[in-house]
Amino acid sequence: MRASELRALLEEIYRDRHAIYDRHVRGAQAIGDYEINNTYQYIIAREEVHLDWLRRACDDMGGTATPSSEALPVPATGRGVERERAVIDDDARQQRAFIDRWAPRVDTVTHARHGLMLRVMLNEMREHLRFFELALEGRDDLLGRRPPGASTGDGVLPVRWVE
Repeated sequence: MRASELRALLEEIYRDRHAIYDRHVRGAQAIGDYEINNTYQYIIAREEVHLDWLRRACDDMGGTATPSSEALPVPATGRGVERERAVIDDDARQQRAFIDRWAPRVDTVTHARHGLMLRVMLNEMREHLRFFELALEGRDDLLGRRPPGASTGDGVLPVRWVE
């Protein structure tokens, strides 16, 4: 793979990855279940790392990491648990589509460092896909189990960060 092809691939995957990240940030706002929202926060934090890796890779190749101008829509179907389920289902679908779209192209990357970085990113995205699938199965112990009797109050704050 020529350097110009790798640069173009990195820039394209950055745009696509950023769109998924942005969608997860907006989707997490619809997730009121504490445990599942915590899982979204974990996924979002890892996605920020992926975007940083991609940004640095683009810089390394003399390219520019530019976010996509198109926002992926958040399902507005239903309310409460029904809406949460629609958001999670849509996230699983989009995550699977991203992996299916990019895995074959990543396999063609011959640059050792960037190829490994892209494969690690895709494998972590597969882990995140599994979280979405488990949440759809009704599991809420995605990041671990609480001790018996421990409670969260079963809700989340309306904002991601509190100062």
